[in-house]
Amino acid sequence: MTTDDLAPLVKSLDLPAKVRLLTGASTFTLAAEPSIGLSAMNFSDGPTGVRGLKFSGGRVVSLFPNATLLASAWDVDSAYEVGRLLAEEAMAQEIHVVLGPTINLHRTPLGGRLFEAYSEDPLLTGRLAAAYVRGLQDAGVAACLKHLVANESETDRNTVDSVVDEKTLRELYLLPFEMATDAWAIMGAYNDVNGVAATEQHHVINEVIKDDWGYTGLVMSDWFATKTAAPAANGGLDLVMPGPNGPWGDALVAAVQAGEVDEAVIDDHVSRLLLLAKRVGALGAPRVWPSSLPLPDSAVRREQLTRLAASGITVLKNDGDVLPLDRAGSVALIGRHALETIDMGGGSAQVNPPYQISVATGLGDLARLTVVDGVEVRTRPVPARDGFLTDPVTGEAGIRIVLYDAAGNELEQRFSAQAKTMIGMDDDFSGTVTSAVLSGVVAGSSSTEVELGAMGVGDWKISAASFDLSYSLRTSGSGFGEEVLTPPLRTDRFTVPAGTLFTATVTLTSDMGLFGLIARSASRETVDVIDEAVRAAAGADVAVVVVGLTEEQETESVDKSTLQLPGAQDALVEAVAGAARHTVVVVNAATPVLMPWLSRVDAVIWAGLPGQEGGHAIAAALLGDIEPAGRLVTTFPAADEASPAWSVTPVDGKLVYSEGTFIGYRGHFAGKAPAPAFWLGHGLGYGKWEYTDVRLVTGDAPAVTATVTNVGSHPSREVVQVYLRPTEPDEPTRLVGWTAVTVAPGEAARVVVETDPRLWRRWNPTTNTWSRLADGGEFLVARGLGDIRAVVS
Repeated sequence: MTTDDLAPLVKSLDLPAKVRLLTGASTFTLAAEPSIGLSAMNFSDGPTGVRGLKFSGGRVVSLFPNATLLASAWDVDSAYEVGRLLAEEAMAQEIHVVLGPTINLHRTPLGGRLFEAYSEDPLLTGRLAAAYVRGLQDAGVAACLKHLVANESETDRNTVDSVVDEKTLRELYLLPFEMATDAWAIMGAYNDVNGVAATEQHHVINEVIKDDWGYTGLVMSDWFATKTAAPAANGGLDLVMPGPNGPWGDALVAAVQAGEVDEAVIDDHVSRLLLLAKRVGALGAPRVWPSSLPLPDSAVRREQLTRLAASGITVLKNDGDVLPLDRAGSVALIGRHALETIDMGGGSAQVNPPYQISVATGLGDLARLTVVDGVEVRTRPVPARDGFLTDPVTGEAGIRIVLYDAAGNELEQRFSAQAKTMIGMDDDFSGTVTSAVLSGVVAGSSSTEVELGAMGVGDWKISAASFDLSYSLRTSGSGFGEEVLTPPLRTDRFTVPAGTLFTATVTLTSDMGLFGLIARSASRETVDVIDEAVRAAAGADVAVVVVGLTEEQETESVDKSTLQLPGAQDALVEAVAGAARHTVVVVNAATPVLMPWLSRVDAVIWAGLPGQEGGHAIAAALLGDIEPAGRLVTTFPAADEASPAWSVTPVDGKLVYSEGTFIGYRGHFAGKAPAPAFWLGHGLGYGKWEYTDVRLVTGDAPAVTATVTNVGSHPSREVVQVYLRPTEPDEPTRLVGWTAVTVAPGEAARVVVETDPRLWRRWNPTTNTWSRLADGGEFLVARGLGDIRAVVS
């Protein structure tokens, strides 16, 4: 079906009815129109889980590995599988549209939201995104590509003007969208692009996407991103989210009546909306949803999520083949991330999982395992987790929340396993919340020193044992959505008996926000923690230190300022490496970190944010049960500021993409930044490889053939990468293709790597057309650009 086929339905509606359909009916739903057989549609945030219709405290759903970890498999089939599994998660909740994948590029390693996006490379991003989209949509669930476009950082994200030349825009930042235009929806970004709001981008949306590419899908706004009526409607935006209020409605009706917007433009928007509805089963006969799908904690999900995470884990260093670990040896497992493994980033990508497996739990069946906590890794404590508080009514790990209106009437009482709740955006009861009581019982068996406190905008009264405090928490005014994404908090130290009831009453001073209770053991002195770690390391055959970032650094709305590990984690690794016979470091982070201790440890694996089965996946990788055959999707700089693009801070409101097409490995390889610590594509796996008989097959899109032999002692998956080094001096070396193959020890395989013709073209800003790169460039056949195995031309 095309939009033309839907013209009679559109024509049957009057103007106010058409416009009503073009703004959400609620935070995550679209309105029905029974007169034309249109049912309501449900949207859900993605891309590493289908959260449902609530921002917080909603249904328990599966938490998938994050996008960079999934992408590290360099596996189109795996990306397709993820799409199919997410479609199952969506169908279980009657969700029509999943808001993902995120396909912005890793322009600078400081970007706070990079964990949601695949890679710094447009070809890798585009191929994986297209497969993910197919996986979702083959099941009749729409994918929504985001965020269009030049949305690579979070600083001042609602006001920043990304200044990007047309060549860079076309060749880099639009290419993944172009490759994945089978997606039934695209989401516009918050930022401006070259002085024009992303939601009003006539050039990008109308001229490039809808006209040049012939895109028939729907273009929606990010939540609260649309500021205007006529400019956004004329600029190609089809749908404003969320609703029911927004800048369209009566204002857009008036704009049409005043001649500012042609009604044919409105008809096109409605036609695209109806086509989306038809595709997802919301137009015509009601959709029949599957009645039996795997539960988030089912055995089938556990296997899938463990395998997907472990397959993307990347071996960065493995001197002396210390990995895989010897199960019979003694292991000292050290680090806060070993006990509280970070499985997801912050912001709208968060979901409510059934559990989160720590590395300590994953390795818990080792007979000779000693577990030692590490140094503090946060500056902001998080809502209570891992059973530190229990519900005073049911005894379950979590808290009790009671919501009241202005008259003191109870509106709702709920249990929250996450020790937090959203108020004012997800409310599905009558009445307005003006106050709430949150309570939990401090677990344990004896008196202990604890940190207790609250999170959320309002006036608080805190009570625990004999302690009573009152204080007010307010936003800093530093950015849009702070009350939801980075709400204010406060904690205080108390010594309380186990079983103490901790109660917090809040009077709301904002109509929306995230609220919760914070409870944890009081922090120990760093020197004492490191001394304990050193003693454990000295007594073990191998010390495994788990370090990383948290959702303070890897989150929506905030960028990083450094690639250094937070707290004293570097000092912890140094001390352990000085005492241990062998030291393995696990990096629990989605994006690059600095490793000043790299030369003094035996092995390093990068584990990303591995999802609810994270601890099991990391254990499987360390023990060799599943080969960690990942390859990096982002170049790891050797130092702060040592990357082709670095700053995320706008100057006079503008963030200039002055590096052009030389981002990431492209800029490093051209000498525009120092040599990195690790190149895109780097990853050792557990095999060892020889490349022979490398040949070039010429044609419109040349191919490269090679024989790869596994000369190691483990079965292994190799990713053969081909990069093109053009003859033109102003053109960067770029990835043009890859092929993966699994080979047994001592065996060989012949592989063919076909190059993508879209990487053989260049945009001519003078003629505003594509032209082909000159023939005669060199092909680099590599295991990442730091390990080039052959050059052919």
